[in-house]
Amino acid sequence: MKQEPDFISQQAAHFIVRWIIGLIFLMAGYWKVFVLTPAVHTTQFFTTGFADYWIPTFLLVLLGYTIPFFELLAGLLICVGFRTREALIGLGLLLIVTTYGHTLQEGLFDISKWTFTRLILIIFLLVGPAKGDIFTVDHWLKSRAKPA
Repeated sequence: MKQEPDFISQQAAHFIVRWIIGLIFLMAGYWKVFVLTPAVHTTQFFTTGFADYWIPTFLLVLLGYTIPFFELLAGLLICVGFRTREALIGLGLLLIVTTYGHTLQEGLFDISKWTFTRLILIIFLLVGPAKGDIFTVDHWLKSRAKPA
């Protein structure tokens, strides 16, 4: 007979995974915004790295400047559990963009170092039940809403 995980275990799993993936992106964004700076991030990883590829410079500059802030904001949203699903979907789409960029530069790019781990954590949270983590701002706001 298959036994379902108990409610406390589900809560703990969602809380731990949510904080781990949130911190990964929050700290990556923090480093890119406040330590490296968006200008250096853009030059080092986008305009210089993709100068010989088909991607227009304006798009490289746009991505180079916005990705650090997006990672910072999305990571924070996931940690506190506000608009969590939207932030996770956005980060999943970001992983598609970054994977394309890496494979454009290196056809056999190894996703096991950064991308795969992040992807698995995002998928875990997205396919889990929405009620799987009650320690979120989303849950708190929902519990305060008056039933219709």
